[in-house]
Amino acid sequence: MNQEIHITFPNEISLTIKRDDLNHPFISGNKLRKLKYNLLQAKAENKTTLLTFGGAFSNHIAAVAYAGKEHGFKTIGVIRGDELLDKIEENPTLKFAQENGMQFEFVTREEYRHKSEIAFIEKLKEKFGDFYLVPEGGTNEFAVKGCEEILTDEDAVFNYVCCAVGTGGTISGLINSALPHQKVLGFPALKGDFLTDEIRIFAKKDNWNLVSDYHFGGYGKINLELIEFINAFFEETKVPLDPVYTGKMVFGVIDLIHKNYFPANSKIVLIHTGGLQGIEGMNRKLKQKKLPILKSNG
Repeated sequence: MNQEIHITFPNEISLTIKRDDLNHPFISGNKLRKLKYNLLQAKAENKTTLLTFGGAFSNHIAAVAYAGKEHGFKTIGVIRGDELLDKIEENPTLKFAQENGMQFEFVTREEYRHKSEIAFIEKLKEKFGDFYLVPEGGTNEFAVKGCEEILTDEDAVFNYVCCAVGTGGTISGLINSALPHQKVLGFPALKGDFLTDEIRIFAKKDNWNLVSDYHFGGYGKINLELIEFINAFFEETKVPLDPVYTGKMVFGVIDLIHKNYFPANSKIVLIHTGGLQGIEGMNRKLKQKKLPILKSNG
C-alpha cells in the first residue's frame, strides 16, 4: 500500500511511503519478503527446523520465530550475548520469540563473530541435528528474490526509491527490479564501508547509491534529535517509524530534500521495512536514559 505524505517540500518534490510494515501483523516489512522463498526452499529440502542468528532486539529473530510457528517449522535462534540467558522475560523480542516456540542458543559476542565459519555451523549441527540455515538478517539469494517483489507496476511513477540498509538484501532486490529511469538510494543503519561489496554480490545493476551520513553513530544508536523527528513525523502523518532502520532513512531523505540533493519535481518513494516490534524494547532503554519515548500508536 502506498501512502502519500502530505507535507509541502521545496522544489515541488513529493514523498510517498510504501507501507510494507502493514503486510503482516508479526512478520512485517522486508522480513516477510526475505522469508517467503527461504521457507519454500526449506520445505523443498524437507527440512523441519529453521536456525538463524540475531541480537537482543532483532526483528529477524521475532519474524523467524513466528514464521516457523505459522508454517510448521521448529525454530532455533543463536543469540549474540550470553548475558541475555536469564533476561528473556525482560526482553520483549526474545520473550515474543520464545512464546512462539523458538529455542535459544546464547553465545558470547566473541563466539558470535565466528557464526559464518564451517566449524561453528558443524558444532550447531552436532547439538541440534539437521536444519535449514537462514543467515543473520535473512539475506541470501532467496531473500533477494522476495525483495524483488516489493516494487509493483504502480511504482513506475517514481524517480527515486529509498530504503534503509542492514545486510543489503532488501536494497539488492530493489536494485534488480527498479526501472531504467529510477535511482535506488540506500541509507545504511551501520557504520562502515563493507556494505557496497555485500550488495554487489546480489545486485545486477549500477542504478544505486549508498548515503552513509544518517546512521546516527551506528547500529541501534539513537539521540534526542532522531526521537523528536520520529515523533513529529508520526504526529503529522500517523506513520510510525522504527528508530533502527526506517526512521533514520526518512530523516535522511527529508534532510537531503532541504539540502537540494534531489532535482525539482522529483517523485520519491520510501520503503517502510517494518521493524516496529523493536520499539517497545527501545523505549525501555530510553526510559532508563531519561529520554522521551517513541510514539507508535494513538
